[in-house]
Amino acid sequence: MRVAVAGCCHGELDKIYGTLALAEKRGSGPIDLLLCCGDFQAVRNEADLRCMAVPPKYRHMQTFYRYYSGEKKAPVLTIFIGGNHEASNHLQELPYGGWVAPNIYYLGLAGIVKYRGVRIGGISGIFKSHDYRKGHFECPPYNSATIRSIYHVRNIEVYKLKQLKQPMDIFLSHDWPRSIYHYGNKKQLLKTKSFFRQEVENNTLGSPAASELLEHLKPTYWFSAHLHVKFAALMQHQAQDKGQTAKATKFLALDKCLPHRDFLQVIEIDHDPSAPTHLEYDIEWLTILRATNNLINVTGRLWNMPENNGLHSRWDYSATEEAMKEVLEKLNRDLQVPLNFSVTAACYDPSKPQTQMQLVHRISPQTTEFCAKLGITDINVSLQKAKEEHYLCGEYEEQDESGSNDSGENPSEYNTDTSALSSVNPDEIILDDEEEDEDSFVSTHSDLHTTSLEPSSDQASDFSASFSDVRILPGSMFVSSDDTLGSPIGRKEKPGEAVESGDGKDLTAVPLKRLSDEHEPEQRKKIKRRNQAIYAAVDDDDAA
Repeated sequence: MRVAVAGCCHGELDKIYGTLALAEKRGSGPIDLLLCCGDFQAVRNEADLRCMAVPPKYRHMQTFYRYYSGEKKAPVLTIFIGGNHEASNHLQELPYGGWVAPNIYYLGLAGIVKYRGVRIGGISGIFKSHDYRKGHFECPPYNSATIRSIYHVRNIEVYKLKQLKQPMDIFLSHDWPRSIYHYGNKKQLLKTKSFFRQEVENNTLGSPAASELLEHLKPTYWFSAHLHVKFAALMQHQAQDKGQTAKATKFLALDKCLPHRDFLQVIEIDHDPSAPTHLEYDIEWLTILRATNNLINVTGRLWNMPENNGLHSRWDYSATEEAMKEVLEKLNRDLQVPLNFSVTAACYDPSKPQTQMQLVHRISPQTTEFCAKLGITDINVSLQKAKEEHYLCGEYEEQDESGSNDSGENPSEYNTDTSALSSVNPDEIILDDEEEDEDSFVSTHSDLHTTSLEPSSDQASDFSASFSDVRILPGSMFVSSDDTLGSPIGRKEKPGEAVESGDGKDLTAVPLKRLSDEHEPEQRKKIKRRNQAIYAAVDDDDAA
């Protein structure tokens, strides 16, 4: 099965699908599946734009709305996770996953599905330590704090994923698992992104929660985005029992969707020819969702997951054979994901811009149907009940952004908050005080005079010509490493050969190209919320 993987999409669906068509012409056959690693930006209308955590000058309608309205249809099944620049109000309607448009499926806050026998999992958002132990309390209309906290990974999703025991083929995350850079060509990474050096040396770059999942799940492939650079690694896991073959994970991070950037990769993945050709639910995951239903938390208070410490009556929520059979019977042995997409919000009309479109906290018919079948609770229903009981969304978000809290509880078990580190990433959006004040509250009726409803400026260029160097990654995903003495791979085995493009060039040696001849600015404004702010280059011409 030929699978295409994309890094940060940034709403550029037309460009991505156009590049796939070019890859199909030059490759050995059609693409069967597209996986997107976050910052998808499923923006349906002007209200959705206001729910995207970027300064107003970076808000562009892009092209997703055409697929939502039915004007266009995705030419290949597309599965994606959320990042830190999303139409959060739209994705919030589908906490357990669902169709955002025909043939485009969102995995939810965390989710597992199967396609042609290949098991695909993912977790949405990025890690931020002071939000990690909170519940999902945010809902529209968001304020200046909740518009960012809503996309922060929570411990409940990680806890659910850690109940999984069956093998995982592919896993998606937006930010990188922490420490993964030690298993690839770290020297080349730091040559390309020198501003990562401090965090790499301190081992604070990336998500500790994702690292924990990587160690637990040990998937065959792990794909990420977020840091806007292509990077391959091979992590050899230790065998759990004597006599067992040690598993290895092939990691690949990709760039953002811009000309001359390595944002797309096509790989061959083994699949079951006898498996259904439609998207399927995963029975183990459904069983875990049902078992953990009583752990739903819609407050901003810090809380801990159940563990075997004498304080909890139950801490193991893994799926037993009996429980999975029960869930299978409840679904009438039908695991096919229903094609039940429906329009839940007005679609953007370029001829009739709606500058005062109201923000509404919606209940999705897809989520309602899914929860009814499985016998679980829709998080959004719980949120609305909490609002009716006078608990306002965001009431706990008045805490200090540095991560302190007044609850008296212990901080997150991950004591390093990577969002406030000092290194400067030229691919970040700069959030200065003026821009934050200007956009501090996302009201139900907001003036959109600062929002661009036109496509980004680079859309007018011949995009397909700029993407003539689509990479086809060999199935082995060999990793080149020049720093083997400092790498765990180098200490254990010989480095593999470099991944090469069709013309024989070492892909790890290809420098990233800028879109213009502009030089880097001599001075930079103060960067806030480091890992939340990564979205585009500083120069406007290079903005995604």
